[in-house]
Amino acid sequence: MTPILRRSVFGLVAALGLALTAHAQPLSSRAIKIVVPFGAGGVADLTARIVAQKMADSMGQAVVIENKPGAGGVVAGDNVAKAEPDGHTLLLMSNGTAVSAGLFKNLPFDTLKDFAPVSTLGFFDIAVVVPQNSPFKTLGELLTYARANPGKLNIGTINVGSTQNLAAELFKTSANIQAQVVPFNGTPAVITALRGGQIDAAVEILSPMLPQINASALRALAVFGDKRSVALKDVPTAAQSGLTGFSAASWNALAAPAKTPKDVIARLNREVQAALNSPDVKKRLLDLNIEATPSTPAQLNDLLTAEIKRWSEVIVRAKIPTQ
Repeated sequence: MTPILRRSVFGLVAALGLALTAHAQPLSSRAIKIVVPFGAGGVADLTARIVAQKMADSMGQAVVIENKPGAGGVVAGDNVAKAEPDGHTLLLMSNGTAVSAGLFKNLPFDTLKDFAPVSTLGFFDIAVVVPQNSPFKTLGELLTYARANPGKLNIGTINVGSTQNLAAELFKTSANIQAQVVPFNGTPAVITALRGGQIDAAVEILSPMLPQINASALRALAVFGDKRSVALKDVPTAAQSGLTGFSAASWNALAAPAKTPKDVIARLNREVQAALNSPDVKKRLLDLNIEATPSTPAQLNDLLTAEIKRWSEVIVRAKIPTQ
């Protein structure tokens, strides 16, 4: 190797080493905090913790979770919107963030202007579920009954204004059926009502229903996403069941306060991408029936914009009072 070539190779190796070192350096000695607008132990909380652990390992920096449930995510959102825009405080967004933008008249922040998108984390299924002894074996049979008996079908969901509740309203509109959407205070109450025959069907996030489905106490008729669930590959999508043009899914994402420097957002995006693309994180999320789905900041901004428009229109059509 000639001296000139040797110097060039050494220079390239040194530059690559510096780049890798810079990438591995923490943002600072302070911990990064992810504010989660839900209680500990739920799907969103577990998603945040799995990703946070991987980011911490990669960055050599503590990444901690702070649970701030309340007011449809408004408490957590306000906390992050007012935080220093330095990349050390992040918000776990969800489709609930988009719902709140249409449900609350006077939010203490502007959902599209006061946050800097980082990346989506994952998508998880919403399903229509019936008791195991239900006469409805397919979504088509349920819709046939609903159309022949306007107003007699009862569909359970959690609270009014929740993603599941609005997904049920969107389902009604898309299927052109008249049905009663009955709100309950939490998923356990929905399950109890289903198994007790108080409601005919339920629209709920699939993950907490899976134990009941696997135990043959409940049966999923269809999932509302664009493709079949990895957890229930034999269950068709609503579109595959004849309800064309309809889809709804739940999702999580990370965002920082507005005015966070672009290089910091880019660094955080790289770390999230690396975490979600790692096989161990993919598997752990898949075990929760979550498909790891990183994105660019621009893609998350487009998703949030579209979801706010979509759910705001559902709120108006369903005549749900804004708060």
